[in-house]
Amino acid sequence: MKLPFGKYKGRGIDVLKDDMGYAQWLLQQEWFSQKHPELYDAIVRLHEKEGLQQAREALGAEKNILISFDLKHEKVDSFEKYPFSLPVVKHLERTELNPHVTYIVGENGSGKSTVLEALAITQGFNPEGGTTNFHFTTRPSHSILHEYLRIAKTGKRAQTGFFLRAESFFNVATEIEVLDVGDAYGGTPLHELSHGEGFLALMRHRFGANGLYILDEPEAALSPARQMSILTLIHELVKQGSQFIISTHSPILLAYPHSTIYEISQSGLKEMSYDETQTVQISRQFLEERDKMVDILLS
Repeated sequence: MKLPFGKYKGRGIDVLKDDMGYAQWLLQQEWFSQKHPELYDAIVRLHEKEGLQQAREALGAEKNILISFDLKHEKVDSFEKYPFSLPVVKHLERTELNPHVTYIVGENGSGKSTVLEALAITQGFNPEGGTTNFHFTTRPSHSILHEYLRIAKTGKRAQTGFFLRAESFFNVATEIEVLDVGDAYGGTPLHELSHGEGFLALMRHRFGANGLYILDEPEAALSPARQMSILTLIHELVKQGSQFIISTHSPILLAYPHSTIYEISQSGLKEMSYDETQTVQISRQFLEERDKMVDILLS
């Protein structure tokens, strides 16, 4: 059975074994099952069979793309200047990365974005976001931290990847139009979608198996329901061998099981459980004691 449209037009459905993310996207389209019922059923069977096998292999192997990172303290001339004056940088020791999902959480201004940006640059990503093929610059503002990071890697190489920054998503969407590569992102110009739908379209269409994805506060444009959709998408990609490093304020996105969570403090990065993080504690307290909290805040 051959695919009658899309990027694999004219090819047999076995091609989807190496692109289960696309197969999943097809199955999520309401029109697809109605217009191509037999093809839909065949892809469902393929997805169930291959997806289960990939999940077993990926979740069982637990093989990182990136193992850890730390600061080359001996190279730093002064810890009084930015970014080395940030506690998270000044006290940065060897930090192990989860083979599936690693979170870095903390208050605004604590250095989350600075650390993620530096990690992304060491892996060849554009400082403002995008893939390793993006080289645009809107306003040079990244720090020199990437020059001082020591990265430990395995022999496993990322087959794809993306650095997603909420604050510069507009610039990335513009660059996609400039490069005329919109088909790889769903076909609809991201500027014609809402901010949140643009995020989802990018992740659904551009993210794939065995990828390295660094996400800086992806919840910024997403409703709680959409954040849950992203959590599901992350899980599908993890089952296909992908690794994520995420900074977030969202207790929903932070909930991925068997992940590693680091919270930024004045003494650097500290590994925490989900319930120990300030993000979860404050959110839970507000929801459980809303009237009391509002009275305190507005008094």
